[in-house]
Amino acid sequence: MKLSKWLPALPAGIFIAAVCIQACGTSGRPGEAGLTGEMAEGRDAARKHCSSCHLPVDPALLDKDTWKNRVLPVMAQYFGIEVWQRNQYFASENSAMPITDWMKIVAYYDSLAPVHLPGASVTTPVRKEWAGFTLKKPADDTSHLATTTMVAIDSAGQSIYTSSSEMPALVRWDPNFSKKSKAPLTSPAMHMLFTSGQPASGQPIVTAVGEMRAYDVTRGELYRVETSGLGSVPFINGLRRPLQTSAADFNRDGKTDYVVSAFGHNQGGLYIFKQMQGGKFEKAAVREVPGATQSVTGDFNADGWPDIIALFAHAQEGIWLFTNDQKGGFTEKELLRFPPVYGSSSFQLADFNADGKPDILYTAGDNSDYSRILKPYHGIYIFLNKGDFQFEQKWFYPANGATKAMAADFDGDGDLDIASIAFFADLIHNPGEKFLYFQNESAKSALKFQPFSPPIAQYGRWICMDVKDWDGDGDPDVVLGNYSRGFLNQDDVKADWNVYLPFLVLQNDLNSAAKHSF
Repeated sequence: MKLSKWLPALPAGIFIAAVCIQACGTSGRPGEAGLTGEMAEGRDAARKHCSSCHLPVDPALLDKDTWKNRVLPVMAQYFGIEVWQRNQYFASENSAMPITDWMKIVAYYDSLAPVHLPGASVTTPVRKEWAGFTLKKPADDTSHLATTTMVAIDSAGQSIYTSSSEMPALVRWDPNFSKKSKAPLTSPAMHMLFTSGQPASGQPIVTAVGEMRAYDVTRGELYRVETSGLGSVPFINGLRRPLQTSAADFNRDGKTDYVVSAFGHNQGGLYIFKQMQGGKFEKAAVREVPGATQSVTGDFNADGWPDIIALFAHAQEGIWLFTNDQKGGFTEKELLRFPPVYGSSSFQLADFNADGKPDILYTAGDNSDYSRILKPYHGIYIFLNKGDFQFEQKWFYPANGATKAMAADFDGDGDLDIASIAFFADLIHNPGEKFLYFQNESAKSALKFQPFSPPIAQYGRWICMDVKDWDGDGDPDVVLGNYSRGFLNQDDVKADWNVYLPFLVLQNDLNSAAKHSF
């Protein structure tokens, strides 16, 4: 969940073809290279003044009204330009750019932006079927609106863990959906890391956000959780709105270190906490830029030392590789960059074409900032690894407000399928896109997927998801967390789903011949 803008989300929150976007940036509108006069001056001024914070944003990525009345008035304030009644601008001697440059930028976006964004183009229609899943769910809790911020499957214990913004304690649910125990937390949990090895084998690590709102406060914490009695002990604190934690032994001293994605707001970053003697930790910044959302560790250059790949959202959206220099530091390499209107929300490393190189599954769809409109470039992407960590976009499926996608072999045929959620879905016209399952029907690297929309839209609005074997039958199941308080971007939308159900499980029943459709 990406937490830059609303509470989040998410998890902040965190999000091409229709608007001429390349994999690693914007290409500009057709013919834009031939702009002259004031339009060319506005384009050049935007590139000069705005590119220090983010990639240049093509006017075609947002509609005219959103640029004029929402985005540009906010951006002006970052340059010290005063705004009156949304579209009257005044500069002072303390402004970071001349008012003439700013007005050229305004004219550039106002003139070239479309009146309306084009609709997303869906090439493979969604089939409204269960696709081998069976719905399982706990009882409603009508005393509380569902505000689930985390769901996590513990395969070894056949349990599900949840947390919520209203009741931030960590809750463990048994296979019969009975609440077996609670662990106190000072703030909502966003992530649960199941790890083995030192310092305490089998103790999960919980990341508690500290502050849901977009404030630069240092209240976030990491907890060790004793699963037998569900006690919780904070061991790292003072974090700026952390969303996720990964682990590795970066200096190969036999002790587990932790990588924390501290999203923050105006401050934040990706940090390593190196474990020292006596269980203490030493903090070191890997990339101190707000918007750190998620990281994955692994030996990506095969030199025997663990490295990091991380997603940043917020202004500087993109995915970076941090290679361990074996001296206590990291070498940074940009893998993918995205414009700030994308709303990058998740990524996963997965080998889709079975060539032995990790590819990137990515979602764009955090839609809680200043441009809260449906965007045709929101959705699920696959970037194939061409070698030496050079990536090329090879697949895209539009899904408004896509929040997370996870790849797994759900149908047991040896290739990777995809499950996705969309918190900022088109709740009026396409509520089924809140959860989509993509069954891989391709041979090798063709990347041909059939999308399914199981009939679960009436049960919740999904903001978090986990995929693991929940029922112990050897195949991956899906758990979805329901967040049903606020954040309705579309006019006249009222919740027509169950606002009290904290989560549900889509149990994977590969051996069942029953296929339901409607």
